[in-house]
Amino acid sequence: MERRQLPASFVWNPFRELARIEQELNKLFNEFVPAQKVEGVAIAPIIPRVDVYETEDKVIVEAEIPGVKKEDIEVKVKDNNVIIKGEIKREEEKQDKNFFKAERFYGKFERVIPLMVEVKPEEAKAKIENGILRLEIPKATAEKEISIKVE
Repeated sequence: MERRQLPASFVWNPFRELARIEQELNKLFNEFVPAQKVEGVAIAPIIPRVDVYETEDKVIVEAEIPGVKKEDIEVKVKDNNVIIKGEIKREEEKQDKNFFKAERFYGKFERVIPLMVEVKPEEAKAKIENGILRLEIPKATAEKEISIKVE
């Protein structure tokens, strides 16, 4: 009996399979978060990158939002989630220019960041400096255990 070798296109390749999965995930992601159009140029959605960490008594959220003025930012804490909304506005004098390249992001954005600990939203403080929004939220104090003497 003669053995024939399968063509290379029929041999299973794990990297080809991973590339296919990546394409499917990108397609799925793009259905839920469509790209925005700015003057005929498709750009990715604006999603601020964040660092979230805690100290002994507070949670700190730092978000990169370069080019956003403080009056164009809205920050809320609701149900142990931080909600950051804002808008990066294009300067008016550039509206009628013929661009060779347009890579900067413009438009509205929103980011919801879940917090892993209970916080006191009414005591939160926020400031923006050098394109970084810094939010400090005190942790809710855990109820102390109290022993009750039985009489």
